[in-house]
Amino acid sequence: MLQSKRILLIVAGGIAAYKSLELIRRLKERGASVRCVLTAAGAEFVTPLSLGALSEDKVYTDLFSLTDEAEMGHIELSRDADLLVVAPATANLIAKMAAGIADDLAATVLLATDKKVLIAPAMNVRMWEHAATRRNVACLEADGILCVGPETGAMACGEYGPGRMAEPADIIAAIEAALVNSGALSGTRVLVTSGPTYEPIDPVRFIGNRSSGKQGHAIATAFAQLGAHVTLVAGPTAEADPPGVTTIHVETAQQMLAACEATLPADVAICAAAVADWRVAKPAPEKIKKGASKNEPTLALVRNPDILANLSARKKDRPRLVIGFAAETEKVEQNAREKLARKQCDWILANDVSSKTGAFGGDSNTLHLFVAKPGGQAKVEHWPHLSKSAIAARLAERIATTLKTKPIKAKS
Repeated sequence: MLQSKRILLIVAGGIAAYKSLELIRRLKERGASVRCVLTAAGAEFVTPLSLGALSEDKVYTDLFSLTDEAEMGHIELSRDADLLVVAPATANLIAKMAAGIADDLAATVLLATDKKVLIAPAMNVRMWEHAATRRNVACLEADGILCVGPETGAMACGEYGPGRMAEPADIIAAIEAALVNSGALSGTRVLVTSGPTYEPIDPVRFIGNRSSGKQGHAIATAFAQLGAHVTLVAGPTAEADPPGVTTIHVETAQQMLAACEATLPADVAICAAAVADWRVAKPAPEKIKKGASKNEPTLALVRNPDILANLSARKKDRPRLVIGFAAETEKVEQNAREKLARKQCDWILANDVSSKTGAFGGDSNTLHLFVAKPGGQAKVEHWPHLSKSAIAARLAERIATTLKTKPIKAKS
């Protein structure tokens, strides 16, 4: 809950500004007080009247308003808040923040603040992928600015891709992680694996899978936001390295296991990577040519190391909590329970990754948490369909509560 928390919401000029109305309503439901700053461009999409009616507070728009500056100056607007939230954060306002420009009330408040700032980017896919925007966002993240989203999907302009503003529920989860649970995992060492592994056949071909790494990277981000010291061991993925996280890049399962072992000791290990079960025994040193031969090449496969089982079975430096993922296409609950028992880990997060779900490579997921119980059947929690960032925040909060209220003894 956000009881008595004070949020300064900055609404910039984008079609996603309409979501700010729902965001205000949900914040108020959770006990937060909301005060709004509306840019001139934002006022083309939503009105001061609608923001004021929902926030039950005055809406600020003008840097040079004598009345506003007398009542609540731009310095006090930021200092009076617990958190500044920019939703939507347009490419223009992000650029101003990165450059330290203060040419309107919103940009001036952001430059004058000494409080945490959370941005929810929203823009056309071309703008989001432009080198200038990527550079500006990286600059803000390096400065400690928190970021939620954007999501991938259809846009008002008719294009499809990353750039949609995160949904209000996901922004709320990010706000709660920034405020309510801030520092809840301070001092906790967390190991996360993410993405696929690529097992070489020859110098140009490999055995791989469809994992995007989005869930694992989101988990690493969520734990860092709660103050944990996070090491992310990432297989080949297009996902950017999360801010505030130590990232180790690997390609193969053997490299991933070695990186995990080098990271120990850790308090929590979360194996979200989709590790290849098999690798080619002897990869060809040169590219295999099709040539004129009618004989098809035969690949001799050997089993890859089981990283989750290895971490669970350790006698020395076993993490207090070892968590695995079960990506299934059928019999999700049955297979998850069997995997939990077989791997001897503490929790399993299971999901259906069949093509109809869109879980692989998508921005959302439906997970089922199985918690091992000594001498009994695992307890299961069915989580609702959530974005991967919201799942990550929920998992981080669940683990923070578990470690605080019921410390887990390492298995001998």
